[in-house]
Amino acid sequence: MSAAEMFSLLLVAAVIAALMAGYPVSFTLGGMSFAFALIGAALGLFELSFLAALPQRIFGIMTNGVLLAIPLFIFMGVMLERSRVAEDLLEAMGRMFGTLRGGLGISVVIVGVLLAAAKGVVGATTVTMGLIVLPTMLRFGYDKRLAAGTVAATATLAQVFPPATVMVLLGDQLGNAYQAAQLAKGIFAPRSVNVSDLFAGAIAPGFTLVVLYMLFLIAVAILFPKSSPAMPPEANASRGFVLARRVVQVLVAPLLLILAVLGSILGGIATPTEAASIGAVGATILALLRSRAHSGELLRDVATRTAQITSMIFVILIGATMFSLVFRGFGGDELVNRHLSAIPGGTGGAILTVMIAMFLLGFVMDAFEIIFVVVPIVAPALLAMPGVDPVWLGVMMAVNLQTSYMHPPLGPTLFYLRGVAPPEITTRHIYVGVIPFVAIQIVLLVVLWYWPRLATALPHALYGQ
Repeated sequence: MSAAEMFSLLLVAAVIAALMAGYPVSFTLGGMSFAFALIGAALGLFELSFLAALPQRIFGIMTNGVLLAIPLFIFMGVMLERSRVAEDLLEAMGRMFGTLRGGLGISVVIVGVLLAAAKGVVGATTVTMGLIVLPTMLRFGYDKRLAAGTVAATATLAQVFPPATVMVLLGDQLGNAYQAAQLAKGIFAPRSVNVSDLFAGAIAPGFTLVVLYMLFLIAVAILFPKSSPAMPPEANASRGFVLARRVVQVLVAPLLLILAVLGSILGGIATPTEAASIGAVGATILALLRSRAHSGELLRDVATRTAQITSMIFVILIGATMFSLVFRGFGGDELVNRHLSAIPGGTGGAILTVMIAMFLLGFVMDAFEIIFVVVPIVAPALLAMPGVDPVWLGVMMAVNLQTSYMHPPLGPTLFYLRGVAPPEITTRHIYVGVIPFVAIQIVLLVVLWYWPRLATALPHALYGQ
C-alpha cells in the first residue's frame, strides 16, 4: 500500500471520528477533505489540480434534473402533515381492525404503508405517528416495547417505499457509479440505471417487508395476547355501512395521490421529477381543502421547512463531492477496487463485506451520510464485477440503509420517536422494541440475496432492464 493510499484510509477514519464526535456532516466532509488535500499536497502525495473539478461538480449537482425531485417530494410530505390525512386514516383503520387481537398494530402498519408512499420522508412520518398512534396503543393496553417498535419500524417504511427521498439520492449515485463501471470496462455506450428502475425494484420487497411485519404482530398476538389486546367493542361506535363509507372517504384522497405519483413514474408517463411536481400540487390542494390554517400562512410554513431540509441535503452532497474528489486523488478508489476483488468468495464475498460494513456504519452514521460517503467509493467496484444487477444492489442497499434509521444507538427514527413519545415510554422501551423489526429486515435481506428476482422482476418487465 502506497503512502497516498494510506492517506485515503486516514481520511475516511478522520471523517468517521469527527462525525462520531458530533460535528456537522457537511462541514466535516468538506473541511476534513480540504485539510487532507493541503497536507497531502505539502507532502507530495496529492495533486491540487484535482480540486479544479469541484466547481463543475457543484454546478452539475445544482442542475441535476433528477435531484430536483427531492425538494418537490419533501414539499409534498411536509404539506401532507397539515392535511390531517394520517389522523383520519388511523382513526378509520383502527375502527376496522381494532376489535381483533393485534388489530390495532396491523392498522398502524397499513397506515404506515400509505403514509410512506404519500410522504417519502421518515422524520415527518415518525413524528406524525408517534403523536397519534403511541398514546392510542398505550390507552388500549399494548405492551410499551411492542407499541414503540411497531411505530418506529412502520415509520421507516418511508425509506424503501417510493417516493422515498433516500432512494432518489441512492438511484442518482448508483446511476453515476454504473456508468463509471461500464466505462472502466471499455463500454463506451453504457446502459443506465435510474431512479424509476429503483422505485420499481423496491415495490415487491417493500410489500414483502410489510407482510413480515404483519406476520410478526399476528404471532405476538397469538403467543402473548396480553401484549396486544383487542379494543373493546364500545370503542368502535361505527359499524357496517357507516364504517365502510368512512374508510372509503379517508382512503380516496391519499390513494389517488399515490396512484398519480407512482403510476405516472412506473407507467413511463412522467419522470420522477415531473411526478414529484404532480404530488406537490396534489398535496397542496388536499391540504388547503382540509386545513383550517390561512392558505398564505400554510404555504409559507411548508416552503420554509422544505427549504431547510433541502438545503441540509444539498450541502451534505456538496461536502461529499469534495470528499470523493480528494479520496480519488489519493488513489483510494483503486485501493478499494483492489481489495474488494481480493476478498474470498469473489463477487458474493465482496458484496457481503460491503453490506456488513454498511450495516455497522449505521450505528454511527445515518443513511444520507452512508449514501454520500460510502456508495460512491464501493459501488463502481461492485458494479464492475460480473453478474451484479444494479437494481438488485440498489434495493439491497436501500433495505440495509433502512436499518440505519432505526437500529440503536443512533438511529434517527429512535430520536424522532423519543422526542414525541408519551412520558411512560422510555428510551429502553424504544431500543428493545425495534430489535425484532431489525431482525425482520435482515431476514428480508437474506431473501433478496437468494431470490434477487424479487427486486428485479418488475423493473425488467416494465423497462426491459
